[in-house]
Amino acid sequence: MLYSVLGGVAAFLVCALLLRIFIPVLRKVKLGQKILEIGPSWHKSKEGTPIMGGLFFSIAITAAAVVFSLLSGALPLRTLLVLGFALLCGLIGFADDYVKLFKKTNRGLSPAQKLILQFLVVAAFFVSLSLAGYASTELQIPFTDIRVDLGVFYYLLMSIVLVYFINGANLTDGIDGLAGSVALVIMVFFTIVSDMLDPATIYICTAAVGALTAFLIFNFHPAKIFMGDTGSLYLGGLVCGLTVLYRMELLLFLIGFVYLIEGLSVMLQVAYFKKTGKRIFKMAPLHHHFEMNGWSEVKIVFVFTFVTALTCAAAYWGAVVL
Repeated sequence: MLYSVLGGVAAFLVCALLLRIFIPVLRKVKLGQKILEIGPSWHKSKEGTPIMGGLFFSIAITAAAVVFSLLSGALPLRTLLVLGFALLCGLIGFADDYVKLFKKTNRGLSPAQKLILQFLVVAAFFVSLSLAGYASTELQIPFTDIRVDLGVFYYLLMSIVLVYFINGANLTDGIDGLAGSVALVIMVFFTIVSDMLDPATIYICTAAVGALTAFLIFNFHPAKIFMGDTGSLYLGGLVCGLTVLYRMELLLFLIGFVYLIEGLSVMLQVAYFKKTGKRIFKMAPLHHHFEMNGWSEVKIVFVFTFVTALTCAAAYWGAVVL
């Protein structure tokens, strides 16, 4: 337990130090966010804010998790598989951010390119879990003792689910502090359940809590840096990887409830607009709808984070208490 706490502290310090050093550097070389005209007009003031901040917390999380796992006496392969999965997801985001930065646009990789790469990474993750002996095609029905074996269909179904939630995490990163705050609550939840379900992997969770806490110091409104797709896709991968590792696949719909509704809001908005020419929401993803209704960024972050805390509490009840 001591090493897990120290790992969180180390991740906090590493992330905070990297951000303190590189935010002025990124500003100096003008590697900042380009804001689209279709976004809320008041977001134009954020143009030029450095992005790719997710690179720094992903480095801090990975380094702290590996080092303090080793110091505790063991570095399980499953820890490396989850970290590797998250890093590959983050690498897709890094490529997307790179294109945005150097083409001076807010459009990076095409949606098709990102989806293809994400499905390939998810497939590689499942193959790796299977080869390592950690894979199972059974789904635990939440709040019951029932298990359903889907066989090969498990991989097809869960690949779609994981890609959806990874992109849901990406869509959540639209206002200062939102994606980081939601992920922080989820990582606190995983810290609690990992201590009971798989203590050897707790170092990932505590490192994530520490690094995200440091990041939010710089990312909370008004943000001095954005995480970019590098960070949001990394966090989506980390959340999904831990969910699969802990056999909580169906509980992901509670754990990542904000990711779920953010993604649904975009899908519904697009489908309804194509059919009727009208919009359901003033703007999608959902957090922008609330912005357009006069909610402050701080209020949206508080409400969405509070909702995440409630749904994670429900997931805890379903996974551990029952």
